[in-house]
Amino acid sequence: MPAELTMPQQSDTMTEGTVVAWRKKEGDAIKAGEVVAEIETDKATMEMEAFEAGTLAVVLAKEGQKVAVGKPIGIIARKGENPADVKKQYAAGGGAGGGAKPQAAQQAGGSATATAVVSAPKHNDQGGAITFEGASTGEMHEPGDAPGHGATREKPQAVPPVPTSGNGENRTRISPLAKRIAAEKGLDASQIQGTGPGGRIVQKDVLAAAEKPVAKPQAAEKAGSPALPARVGSGQSEKIALTKMRVAIATALQRSKQNVPHFYETMDIDVEELSKLRERLNAKLEKEKVRLSVGDFVTQAVAAALKRHPILNATFDGAKNEITRYGDVNLGIAVALPDGLIVPVLRGVDQMGLKEIRQRSVDIVERARAQKLKGDEMKGATFTVSNLGAYGVREFMAIVNPPEVGILAVGAAEKRAVVKGDQIVARTMMTVTLSADHRVVDGATAAEFLRTLKELLEEPGMQLI
Repeated sequence: MPAELTMPQQSDTMTEGTVVAWRKKEGDAIKAGEVVAEIETDKATMEMEAFEAGTLAVVLAKEGQKVAVGKPIGIIARKGENPADVKKQYAAGGGAGGGAKPQAAQQAGGSATATAVVSAPKHNDQGGAITFEGASTGEMHEPGDAPGHGATREKPQAVPPVPTSGNGENRTRISPLAKRIAAEKGLDASQIQGTGPGGRIVQKDVLAAAEKPVAKPQAAEKAGSPALPARVGSGQSEKIALTKMRVAIATALQRSKQNVPHFYETMDIDVEELSKLRERLNAKLEKEKVRLSVGDFVTQAVAAALKRHPILNATFDGAKNEITRYGDVNLGIAVALPDGLIVPVLRGVDQMGLKEIRQRSVDIVERARAQKLKGDEMKGATFTVSNLGAYGVREFMAIVNPPEVGILAVGAAEKRAVVKGDQIVARTMMTVTLSADHRVVDGATAAEFLRTLKELLEEPGMQLI
């Protein structure tokens, strides 16, 4: 029986996804675990793997098409099955297992063509990896990027970009895939003529521009002239439509603040000895090209503190009035992107040493910024850390990410004048703030967690006990 490739649920808030690009075409052989398509979720564009080996027989969802979670986007002919027969079966209205015929994409001429399906699992992990301080990684994808392998489509006529501000000024409209390719090739999207719907810039426009580079603005040609961000003219205004991710985050933020009874506790931590230990360890690790950050020590200490206070390493189901505690610490780590934030999940961090935490953190951050994360790396967090220390932020309060019950906001490690005994001395200090869900966590419990975290960071050797 043919295998269906269904739209996976890549995040807890995802209800539908957009097929950005197919990596395989009908008739291509597929190995289990091989990337077959790029899917745009409400948070990012991620690669989709096939969980069945065989041949991509039918593509059911064209590039740019939205598909509900769990619905098929393609069909795989398993070993021993004839891909052509499978395609005919779907074209005739018989799906896998005799099910209903999937909705076919309409060609320009009005006829329908079936397109391929690959099977991907739904993720049932508790928790989530969305950050409430994040922003979108791109706009909605429209048809026109990387034309599908099924029906041919008449080339659309170039249309001038649609004004998006009340004063008649234009804002560049570009699909996520085209935006990423333009960035990789160093192209200025505002100088590319779009041929997609409403003048939107799509993949083929960027590729064409790459072959024949567009002229750079005069200001950029001047030696030493930095690229300046676009400005809204004096007395004018510009309206910007929310992206899919921003809508998802706005909805989650509002729901969290409305439904979760937040409380906050702040503590100052002396990390002078930790900073000295870090420098000594980095000197030893220099040959391995590993350089530990203060954040790595925080990650390890948070994991150890959560093991001692498991009520914070938990999720809460309000509908069932049920708390779920976890034996493993799956830590959500906020990562800055050009357009906002994304929170990949570092799984089993309580079982890692400092060097492994650094190496895995670097890997997952790089892949997050390149939008190369897998679905299970975007969900299943049991606690989240948001660190703005690199920006010089002294302290802040983060918003709990349901169904998690806590999030730690970490400020900068900086020299401050503090009282040590009877003397005022300069010490490296760091301020952290715990935001917790009062339905699960009480004030004293949160304070005990912070006290444990403080002990572990002020005397790093305590983590060896």
